[in-house]
Amino acid sequence: MTKNSLGGKTMNNHVVIAGAGPVGLWLAAELHLAGVQATVLEQRTERDERSRALTVHPRTLEVFASRQIQRPFLDEGVPLPGGHFGILDSRLDFRRLNSAFPYTLALPQARTEELLEAHAADAGARILRGHRVTGFTENPESVTVTVDGPDGRYELEAAYLVGCDGARSVVRTAAGIDHPGTESTVLGWLGDVVLDRPPAPGFSCFGPQGTLMVVPMPGGIHRLVGITPDDITTDWPGDLTLAELRAKAVAMAGDDFGMRDPAWLSRYGNATRLAADYRRGRVLLAGDAAHQHFPAGGVGMNVGIQDAANLGWKLAATLHGWAPTGLLDTYHAERHPVGVSLTETSRAQVALMTAFAPHGLSLRGLLSELISTLPQLNDQLANRVSALDVAYPTADTDAHPLVGTRVAAPELLALSRADAYLMVDLTSGAELSALANPHLQVHRHRSGAFGDATAILIRPDGHIAWATGEADAITQFTKKFAA
Repeated sequence: MTKNSLGGKTMNNHVVIAGAGPVGLWLAAELHLAGVQATVLEQRTERDERSRALTVHPRTLEVFASRQIQRPFLDEGVPLPGGHFGILDSRLDFRRLNSAFPYTLALPQARTEELLEAHAADAGARILRGHRVTGFTENPESVTVTVDGPDGRYELEAAYLVGCDGARSVVRTAAGIDHPGTESTVLGWLGDVVLDRPPAPGFSCFGPQGTLMVVPMPGGIHRLVGITPDDITTDWPGDLTLAELRAKAVAMAGDDFGMRDPAWLSRYGNATRLAADYRRGRVLLAGDAAHQHFPAGGVGMNVGIQDAANLGWKLAATLHGWAPTGLLDTYHAERHPVGVSLTETSRAQVALMTAFAPHGLSLRGLLSELISTLPQLNDQLANRVSALDVAYPTADTDAHPLVGTRVAAPELLALSRADAYLMVDLTSGAELSALANPHLQVHRHRSGAFGDATAILIRPDGHIAWATGEADAITQFTKKFAA
């Protein structure tokens, strides 16, 4: 917020989103909740029932809680006390995390996507399936998007175009945004099958023959995922077959668990790339369109939803004229470093997951021991994997230490809105209610969770935009954000 940041002229109030996966759907809902029209264009005619992701992480649940839609996810998902890092023997303990959701939630992506589509539709978003973005032309005040639909080619004019269209993003390519990184050198595989003799929940094994994890899924299906030494290759061996999956399971676990009736068999590589720019003019990227990586720890969908949470309110504030100067540019500044951390962490986990030689096994054993004996290491890795460690730095050297950090308090998350900041009076003496306006709600809250702060300003995405420890909070606020 800056001078005159709560007024201004409304622009073309329309955003086109390419891709109706979880990222595009969350962004569409956020925009509509903030009064911006969004059209989601999805080339698939039906929702993909195959679930690439199975895990909802704590920070994503906090994002859902900020719009009070977490309950269906909690009712249907299976809470697990932790996660893995590189499939090390010692699991990360999420129960120590500072969150109202100190666990990972096992829920197939197909169901997550279904719930998010219902949320977006309830918010008013228009979702068009069988409509493929093929290109765009950027104009000074808008962008004209070219679309191939069921009835032929047509154009849509919008204020902005957001590519949430995956690793092979048409939007990113058409925008000419560089996508540097490393090629695939490892092939992971998965099989969703029926098991007549399933192992105990949480089964995994690692050794010179490879690594294997078995995860129960709804509908009597189990997912087997893994890597063998033969999968460390740049050659494509062809599609995975049930016979090959069976042989891999027997080689590593000594049992095929009675597998049959495959619902999905797939391979995937560890190509790792990061878009050089998350924004170029009136085109923005989120999710896999911005960051491609090996699906280690199930973080990809979660980071994408968090991209959308960061972007949605900034787009809406810009379009409605109450954004601070340069607010939309902070999307790249804040989320690109998260993408850097994501790709680096993914590469590190791939190195551990392919450490089949004796020296690699020794390294894995050492790290497992350290995780189990050093709580600080467990916490640091768990916070990184869960995205609870994400904080957005500020260039203001005089800023309070809380600025940029996330708010974990569920009672404050429940007050969050997509179209307004939340001012929290922590002393009940600042009379901050006088500052309330359509884009600034004020709430009194007594809590020791914010140290010496007397007041904090929370952004619509749950991060702290401003804080003060001064007794006269209203003077401090008006001095910085004079209207």
